[in-house]
Amino acid sequence: MARTRGRIPSLLALSAALFLAAGCGNDASSEDGKPQHDGKPVVVVTTTWEGAFAKAAGAEDIKVIVPQSVHHAPDYDPKPSDLAAVAEADFVLYAPFEPYAAKIKEAAGSKAKLVEVNLDNDPDKVNAEVAKLGGLFGTEDAAARWKTGFATEYAQLNKELQAAWPGGKSPSVVTQVFTAWSAKLSGATAVGTYGPEAVTPAQLAELSAKKPALVLDNAHMSTGTVLPDSGARQVKIVNYPGEDLDLLPVYRNAAAELKKAMGTS
Repeated sequence: MARTRGRIPSLLALSAALFLAAGCGNDASSEDGKPQHDGKPVVVVTTTWEGAFAKAAGAEDIKVIVPQSVHHAPDYDPKPSDLAAVAEADFVLYAPFEPYAAKIKEAAGSKAKLVEVNLDNDPDKVNAEVAKLGGLFGTEDAAARWKTGFATEYAQLNKELQAAWPGGKSPSVVTQVFTAWSAKLSGATAVGTYGPEAVTPAQLAELSAKKPALVLDNAHMSTGTVLPDSGARQVKIVNYPGEDLDLLPVYRNAAAELKKAMGTS
């Protein structure tokens, strides 16, 4: 994190020029000084994860700052074009573990509303965030429609995964702290968590003693084999959506990996 914060002075050096450029745009402004874009909010997000939440909530004009290829967002070096995009935004979405988001907004001189998003694919938390964003964007109807479709898809995947339980019994799993949602999706029995730091020898002994069938690892923050010699099968779970900003494939892909793992556990 300290290395990321150290980059901010170089970003601030660009702020004056970008602020002037933003002030010369063609968008009309309302009485409160906020840009108007044909009634549709312009949303800038730090990653595809926030972008997927914004799209689910009904936003259509979404700019993603951090490329999907960067697995750990705080390691990204924002470019001048990123700051220019922020300067034209109505909303900037970020996560608490991305501390440079507020600095980016400040450097760009943006009047955008900075919105902290709880990035967690747990369905209850997703629904809460989508509803919140829909309210902010004025797209409540679109958010409600997405939530209805999401509930149907989630229930179907949960049903399919339970049908794949080895011997008809819920498998015991250990999850990384940011992949607990995938255990819930499968109906697995979570017997322990770890991370985001590497597992200590004491944790290794404790978690191995619980004899989990699966370890649900975070593909974006993997620390290698978590429980070596335990017999547990390790499954990589991907949290971030693709460039299409569709959140549903994240659940479908996790379900496919879990089915495969349960079939060989």
